[in-house]
Amino acid sequence: MKTLNLPPFEYKLKQSGANMLIFDVLRRKYVLLTPEEWVRQHFIHYLVNSLAYPKSLISVERGTTYNKLQKRTDICIYTNTGSPFLLVECKAAHVPITQEVVKQVSTYNQVLQAPYVVITNGLEHYCWEVDFATRKFMPLQDIPKYGFEQGFE
Repeated sequence: MKTLNLPPFEYKLKQSGANMLIFDVLRRKYVLLTPEEWVRQHFIHYLVNSLAYPKSLISVERGTTYNKLQKRTDICIYTNTGSPFLLVECKAAHVPITQEVVKQVSTYNQVLQAPYVVITNGLEHYCWEVDFATRKFMPLQDIPKYGFEQGFE
């Protein structure tokens, strides 16, 4: 797998037939190692180890419904009161972050209403604060750390 622009972590891999699996600390099981999963696992460890988000507030691949279609969010961090706080869309390292990707995560966030959105391919990371009243995305220099502002009562 490709070296990413995220801190390294000690990952666990195992072979299952023709498939390579990686251990997901949130789901507490081995999952198929795809290029997107490689990015997702790195980003999960970055959120927990570098930004201090508790594992208990992070959800992976949770289903949501948009226009009667079932969609899955890559990573969503919730506040202590259960409100979505930060939505993360992961792409494989070879997938460029395009306007179409931004549109995809914006669509998911219309349902979730998380005030912060991140898009990453493991090499590039973009973070926005969402103003739902004006329907604008304001770019941020850094991804908010756990406890940022009042998001975690």
